[in-house]
Amino acid sequence: MRKFIDIVLLVTWVWLWLIARACSQPPPLPRSPQVPCFFIFGDSLVDNGNNNGILTLARANYMPYGIDFPQGSTGRFTNGRTYVDALAQLLGFTNNIPPYARTRGPAILRGANFASGAAGIREETGSNLGAHTSMNEQVANFGNVVLQMRSFFRGDVVSLNSYLSKCIFYSGMGSNDYLNNYFMPDFYSTSSDYTAQAFAAVLLQDYARQLTQLYALGARKVIVTAVGQIGCIPYQLARYSGNNSRCNEKINNAIIVFNTGLRQLVDHFNCGQLPGAKFVYLDSYKSSHDSYQNAASLGFEVIDKGCCGVGRNNGQITCLPLQQPCEDRRKYLFWDAFHPTEMANILLAKATYNGDSQSSYTYPMNIQQLTMI
Repeated sequence: MRKFIDIVLLVTWVWLWLIARACSQPPPLPRSPQVPCFFIFGDSLVDNGNNNGILTLARANYMPYGIDFPQGSTGRFTNGRTYVDALAQLLGFTNNIPPYARTRGPAILRGANFASGAAGIREETGSNLGAHTSMNEQVANFGNVVLQMRSFFRGDVVSLNSYLSKCIFYSGMGSNDYLNNYFMPDFYSTSSDYTAQAFAAVLLQDYARQLTQLYALGARKVIVTAVGQIGCIPYQLARYSGNNSRCNEKINNAIIVFNTGLRQLVDHFNCGQLPGAKFVYLDSYKSSHDSYQNAASLGFEVIDKGCCGVGRNNGQITCLPLQQPCEDRRKYLFWDAFHPTEMANILLAKATYNGDSQSSYTYPMNIQQLTMI
């Protein structure tokens, strides 16, 4: 009996010693972000609440938008995380990058999201839906942020530029210039004013100017996103009645012209036109094509209709307030008439962050490699 008690006492002592030792160890430090800040420019694909307080039809701050997001309906045009939310997590940020509309003080040093639903490269794009912040205005807003940041660097422009040169900049523009401009002839004259080739050329001219302005403000590591296969989204499928193709290839062919020019623009920027800058082209056209072709292997069962919406393909009217969405969002490629589901966004973020050169949708390097240069 005595021996048994001694053993119990010994085990208890060892157990208490291990607890004390564990408690004396400092808690693990949170993983530091791989870059000091992340700035985001774009449209509803990455808007996270900038349109909430303005007069526009392009807003998503109501249920069931955000049904799978921890904070609920924040203004994200999907059921959960956007592509840039998922990418920010991969970059090591513990919190989502906040919308510019609600970012003040030192928080601006970590980055901001300037994206606005319905926004485009051209100033008039998206005006059919109401107010929004165009790419020109988003760049101007970033210019104001740089002025704010100078105060935190006590006016030391060299140090500020060094800081910004380590940050990641993301720009996803162009979709609305086609959806809510060129292919909306009842509201805009651009399709009669320009051929598809000429329209792509003027878009790229404006976009090159805007990206060059970001460079002048300090951007050095920049991701630019191609326009996806918008001829295949539920909104277009609900309106298209072609016999030879599932998608509206007239729209897709116009997009290809723009995307080809955008990739060439990236080459020009990287080959000395903007010294010290490194641009990455994100091929979301190829990624959306591959998602259709390889849907089953990716876990998607429904690729031609929105999880939430009204009419043919759930694409004639987008997701209405308090509408009941599909039950298993993970099986749907599209959340609504225009936007991918959270699952699609996460898969794209992973593929572009550290995908290899053969299978990745990034050129000339993946995003993880961009962070390290």
